[in-house]
Amino acid sequence: MDPDRHTAALEGAAGVADSVGSMTVLRMDNVAVVIDDLDAAVAFFTELGLELEGRSPIEGDVADRTVGLDGVRTEIAMMRTPDGYGRLELTTYVSPPASAPDPAVPAPNTLGLHRVMFAVDDIEDTIARLRPHGAEVLGEVARYEDLYLLCYLRGPGGIIVALAEQIG
Repeated sequence: MDPDRHTAALEGAAGVADSVGSMTVLRMDNVAVVIDDLDAAVAFFTELGLELEGRSPIEGDVADRTVGLDGVRTEIAMMRTPDGYGRLELTTYVSPPASAPDPAVPAPNTLGLHRVMFAVDDIEDTIARLRPHGAEVLGEVARYEDLYLLCYLRGPGGIIVALAEQIG
């Protein structure tokens, strides 16, 4: 490589490193979902294959200031995906009580958090195991080309959970 081009490439790479070094997001840590029955939600996501990392009450001044509500008392359960990279925080509010959505069971096209998707090894088996925990498939299992089987299901507290099985 020409020395001048090599120097320019290194300077360009340093510029990329500088811009990456100034990023404020290091990773996505977790997604939190407010639910009404913590035990049922933990059982549902355990059956799906997530591992319970821990449960804890959360309350006090820091909780109030963080979420912008007064008198916050919650209990959370942190669930971890089997690969160790993804976490789902299940939160139930003791005080103030959680607000119910309107309508009570929002459609998949409602503004806001849409769904949480998980890759599974066998979509039909996963659905069968989740049904006793209240899972209801919203449409049907659909084939996307020869790549994936996909479906949306409603889980605890109305959470929409998407499943994807790679087939191609």
